[in-house]
Amino acid sequence: MPQQLIGSEYTVYRSGDGNGGFTPTTVKVPTLGPHDILVRITHSGVCHTDITFCQMGAPIALGHEGVGIVDAVGSLVTQFNVGDRAGGGFHRDACGHCKYCLSGKDIYCYNRVIFGEGDFDNGTFGKYYIGKETYLHKIPEGLASEHAAPLQCAGATVYAALKATVTPEKRVGILGIGGLGHLAIQYANKMGADVVIYSTSTSKETEARQLGAKEFHLLDNMFDDVKAPIDVLVICGTKYPDWDRAMAKEFLARDGVIVPLAAPVHGPLSLPAGAMFFQGYHVFSSLVGSRNVHDEMLEFSARHGIKPMVQIFKHEGAETIREVFELVQMNKMRYRAVLEM
Repeated sequence: MPQQLIGSEYTVYRSGDGNGGFTPTTVKVPTLGPHDILVRITHSGVCHTDITFCQMGAPIALGHEGVGIVDAVGSLVTQFNVGDRAGGGFHRDACGHCKYCLSGKDIYCYNRVIFGEGDFDNGTFGKYYIGKETYLHKIPEGLASEHAAPLQCAGATVYAALKATVTPEKRVGILGIGGLGHLAIQYANKMGADVVIYSTSTSKETEARQLGAKEFHLLDNMFDDVKAPIDVLVICGTKYPDWDRAMAKEFLARDGVIVPLAAPVHGPLSLPAGAMFFQGYHVFSSLVGSRNVHDEMLEFSARHGIKPMVQIFKHEGAETIREVFELVQMNKMRYRAVLEM
């Protein structure tokens, strides 16, 4: 590691200011461990989870959708070289030897380190991000950095859920066309599914069809014009449906799957027990993806030309972040915000 980098100062943006906001904080580049990588961030996505941690008052460095250039590597790093592009920021470490790690499900490791649960001084809104080589991901050549950044959380979350529940013959219903939903349309379409959209606004129909949707319905009449039952219902929006009507075999096919990606926004997930039992419904959750799924997601995205729709903001400090947070909270982002360093 170049000696001139050790101890150099840069700014992170730490939540927990006591008012639901964040505070710029000066930190120093540490000496890298043998498997550490110093990434100079060029682009960082802004996720609603960053805002949530501010509101909770959690004292952590914000940002977990980072992409940048490798500036230095630890002495035992073999997977990256200086100058490579790397991405990551949410899932940061795991034990490597438990039943979850050994079966490709390291995101569920009991000793995992993820954004908000550990590594509190390290975030992707700052100039540098220090990551473990096994929890950073090479960015494929066909994927621009501004598009790769939101995929580090939003893309991995959606892809992991769809990979586990979607096959080509499925009809996949997606409720909500936003930061997650517009990616879900693209992934489900390229996985060979027939995509059915439920939205609050007709203004998004053309866009949804361009992204790969076969059908488009307004939420207000989503149960009135059912051409055939859907097999998977992915909740990406800000509202839950009427579960008594959604969990009817005429709308959601027997043995169907409910994927509540937006569940934390709504609080308790209360489903009618009778329908669960007699129609054989399932609930599947997704917290980003394990390492293998994350790498697969990036390659899949590059191969199929999948990319988030982004609004890019030149990162000029705390005021830029506050502006972006406000736009996200006002639901005025279409669809993912990206800070450009």
